[in-house]
Amino acid sequence: MSQSRYVPALRFDWLTPVYDPVVRLTTRETTFKNALINQAEMQAGDSVLDIGCGSGTLANLLHEALPELDIHGIDGDSKVLGIARAKISPNGEGIHFVQAMSFLLPYLDESFDHVFSSLFFHHLTSEDKSNTLNEILRVLKPGGVFHVADWGDPDNFLMRLGSYMVMALDGTETTRDNFEGRLPELVLSAGFEDLKETAALNTVFGTIRILKSTKARG
Repeated sequence: MSQSRYVPALRFDWLTPVYDPVVRLTTRETTFKNALINQAEMQAGDSVLDIGCGSGTLANLLHEALPELDIHGIDGDSKVLGIARAKISPNGEGIHFVQAMSFLLPYLDESFDHVFSSLFFHHLTSEDKSNTLNEILRVLKPGGVFHVADWGDPDNFLMRLGSYMVMALDGTETTRDNFEGRLPELVLSAGFEDLKETAALNTVFGTIRILKSTKARG
């Protein structure tokens, strides 16, 4: 059995203050996060969870897209959550950040209409990926939708070279599933349905694949 461990956003705690500019400059962040939001058919009053929310960029974009959302973000890193809370605008009352682990979510069953994840799953071991997906399925309402953007099978040789930099930074134990293209298989094995890859974006560090899947209505 693998050992659960927490990996900061850029692996090393001392790199957390530069997380935002690094992600913005190397991952086409605005493009892929807006793609995640645009594929979600959200309505005012929907409850949304941003899992592994990091510095809160996606949560803020969600709020800008639809201020009437009830947005919750969780992350295991207190330092990055401090950055996230500082970024909330004065009219961001609908955003709530909580320190928690993805494989033990502090929410009741069937709490959320949508769950989002961006560049988070490659930080998890295979066991923690599966446990996290089980938790996401638990907290989603029947018919709820899971949206994920993360590193996937590289689109070409150049993207594979870029992916080696992520593996060097975050380690092969956690990134292997992603770069071998196994994340969709893990999502389906957890019990999600109607899995679709809606986009693939090539970046400095490899190919980001955007997935969408649903929880059965029962």
